[in-house]
Amino acid sequence: MIILGLTGSIGMGKSTVGTLFSRHGVPVHESDKAAHKALDYHSPVFEAIAKTFPESWNKKKNTLDRQILGELVFSDPEKKQLLENYIHPFVRYEQQKFIHAMRAKGIKKIVLDIPLLFETGAESRVDHTLVVTAPFFIQTQRILSRPNMTIERFNAILNAQMSDAEKQQRADFIVQTGQGLAFTHRQVFNVLQNIKERTK
Repeated sequence: MIILGLTGSIGMGKSTVGTLFSRHGVPVHESDKAAHKALDYHSPVFEAIAKTFPESWNKKKNTLDRQILGELVFSDPEKKQLLENYIHPFVRYEQQKFIHAMRAKGIKKIVLDIPLLFETGAESRVDHTLVVTAPFFIQTQRILSRPNMTIERFNAILNAQMSDAEKQQRADFIVQTGQGLAFTHRQVFNVLQNIKERTK
């Protein structure tokens, strides 16, 4: 099985690229969805997170308020690290479950969408890495169109991530998303063809 690690900075178009891989029959696992699953009541790390961040815990409904949790960790590196210590192992566990399930089905290629692929060292667990990118002005337009997003928050998120330039330097493949969906689709197709040639 070939495992492709998909990453890119906020607003670069990872979800779009992941959807294009899915259309080509390549299953995609999204780490962001697994991270949200970690905050669900039935998650094995729910109780630990709730007790560590009680301000975000609605005990009557037994839910975690993601917005409050985000505000708690956004500007506090220590709290952010605490939360990641719970979530990252859970996400990795979910990735492994996905890999085993796809391997059992005889799937030959899969994609792991991991926003912090390089930051967490996850590139060592994939066969190829792909970075999704776009011009900065397009990235900015996309992000500032999101609800409750400000330029200050956007800059803080960028400062907490590896730069786009460094990600591109470390990637095996680069997909540009700033020139329309058809152009992006051709690049995804070319990546799959390239991988196919490499594995002959």
